[in-house]
Amino acid sequence: MAPKLRNPIPDLDPTTLTEWFDDAIPTGWFHGSATIRYDADEILITGDLGPPGAGLNHEQQIVAYREATREQRMAIADEAEENFRRTVSWGVTCGETEMRFTTVNAPAMTRLRLEERQVLDTLIDGGIARSRSEALAWCVRLVGEHEGDWITELREAIARVDEVRNQRT
Repeated sequence: MAPKLRNPIPDLDPTTLTEWFDDAIPTGWFHGSATIRYDADEILITGDLGPPGAGLNHEQQIVAYREATREQRMAIADEAEENFRRTVSWGVTCGETEMRFTTVNAPAMTRLRLEERQVLDTLIDGGIARSRSEALAWCVRLVGEHEGDWITELREAIARVDEVRNQRT
């Protein structure tokens, strides 16, 4: 099977995406609207299940939801993947518990100098990660957690630049 190429669609309108999934997701699946995040490879739909019902704990509620909705979720994902040319993944929250179902782990190639490789190797030697790939993913998550406001501001600035560019066309 040939490798999947990065999505050739340059822009995906968030409003169109949200409206499409709001129409496709059955009423009652989630408390409130689903959260939709995406990049060039994946669309991730996450919904809140609310408090667990009838003697179930959070994990049991999630497993029950996953099994009960599997066929419909896959049908929605198939249609969305055809429309938006991205892999669709699902996730839910129940109380403080979050679980994602079959999400994309996309490779990211990078060239690192000796000092940067030594940082990754130190994480491996310290038992933080099992491989350089896992160590690099750990570093990216850590930056995302600790620089979240800065990353958010940067994304908003990029969106404003895109709006200005689109006004010129």
